[in-house]
Parts: sequence; structure tokens; C-alpha cells
Amino acid sequence: MRLSRPSALLLRLAVGIGLAFIYIPLIVIFIYAFNASNILEWPPPGLTLDWFPKAIENEFAREAFVTTLKAGTAATAIALLLGTLASLAVARHRFFGRETISFLVILPIALPGIVTGVALNNTFTQVLGVELDLFTVIVGHATFCIVVVYNNVVARLRRTSGSLIEASQDLGADGWQTFRFVLWPVLSTALVAGGLLAFALSFDEVIVTTFTAGAQNTLPIWILGNLRLGQQLPQVNVVVFFVIVMTVLPVTIAQRLTRDTGILRRR
Repeated sequence: MRLSRPSALLLRLAVGIGLAFIYIPLIVIFIYAFNASNILEWPPPGLTLDWFPKAIENEFAREAFVTTLKAGTAATAIALLLGTLASLAVARHRFFGRETISFLVILPIALPGIVTGVALNNTFTQVLGVELDLFTVIVGHATFCIVVVYNNVVARLRRTSGSLIEASQDLGADGWQTFRFVLWPVLSTALVAGGLLAFALSFDEVIVTTFTAGAQNTLPIWILGNLRLGQQLPQVNVVVFFVIVMTVLPVTIAQRLTRDTGILRRR
């Protein structure tokens, strides 16, 4: 449909306003990462790179970063396994309650984070008697990371003809051969994209982590604590800059992969 010139200009203006609403705060924090002053003032009195090595040398920030990587990697692995199995069951089989199961798998991403956090905290501490540590953080993150993987894989499966699997089985392939030579080429980019999105979600998660971390300190928790106390603000800005970059990269790669045909190219 061809738009009139005024309509096209109005649409572009609306898109511009929407992008500005989203990205101006991110641009501000990017500029503050180079702020020459140790206090927040706008505009910054000057620009410097001095805070970057200081943030890298911060022992507590490094420990929080390592903890965040461990939690994100483990939660992503769990999400890839359980999310893929759930999507295969829902997309490839018909059984009573299938839509209900699909709804229950997706529900955690729609619940407020504070509800999920309180529920997990009570379950771990009151019901199971488990001490809050890295394991509980991983479980908490996996609850919403599963949804991302599930959505990517189930969408790819629903766009894939079931006759491919039937043809493979008719030709004598067993379950593993069918997965390796038929399903994997189709699901490869969906799995990689789902894993990258899951890791990005886990990397900057703060609400659920607050209720499940105990004495553990992830990078978002470290940022929140130092921001609240007003200490080390320049280093906090640098770490926030780094977190944004670490989040944008996997999301960008995942977006490009989901536009593909579903097959990871081999050379």
C-alpha cells in the first residue's frame, strides 16, 4: 500500500519519536561513562577514559561479572534443554491439555518479576530448606529463559512441514539420525537465537536475582547497590555501559539469525 506524502512524513515522525524515547536514556549513560567528573552533572565538564581501567580493576565488579557469566551460561543450558523438549512435545504431538501446557510454559515471562522472585524465595527457603546461592539464581533465571527458547523453537517447528520427519523415518532413519540430519538443520538458528536471547535476559536480570541470590552478587545487583549508595558512580556508569554492550550483541546476532532460513551455513 502506497502512503501519501503527509502520511509517510507523519509515520516517519512517529518512528523517530519512538526511537528517541527508547534510546536517548541509553545515549546519556554512554556519555556519562566518559564523564571526567566523579559526580553526575549535565552536560559533563569533560570526557575521559580514566574510569574504564578503574572499573576493570575493581575486584567486586570482576567477581560479580564472573558470577553473572556462570548464572547466565547455566540458565541458558537448562533453558535450551527443557525449552527444546517442551517445544517438540507441543508442536509435534497432539494430546489432551496441549494448549494448557503451552500456556503454562509461556506464563512465567508474563508474570511480574517480583511475583516470581517472592515465589521462588519462599519455595527455596521455606519448603525445600535450600540455602540461597548461585544454584538458586540459576534456577530462578531458567524459569524465564525457558520461555524464550520455547517460543523460538516452537515457532520454527510450526513453520516446518512434518512430512520431512515422516520421510526420514520411512527411509529407515532412527530418532537420532532424524534429529541430526533433518531437525537440527531446521532448528539450528532458532536454538542459537533462543540461547543468545536467554543469556542476554539472564545477564541483566535484577528483580528475580534479588530474591534468589542470597550472599551472591551479580553484576546488576552490584550496579544497583552502588547506585543506591552513591559510591563509585563513575565506575558504575562504565559497568552499565559494558552491560548494555553485552546485552545488545547477543540480541543483534539473534535477530539476524531469526531472519535466516533456519540453517547454519557450513564452509
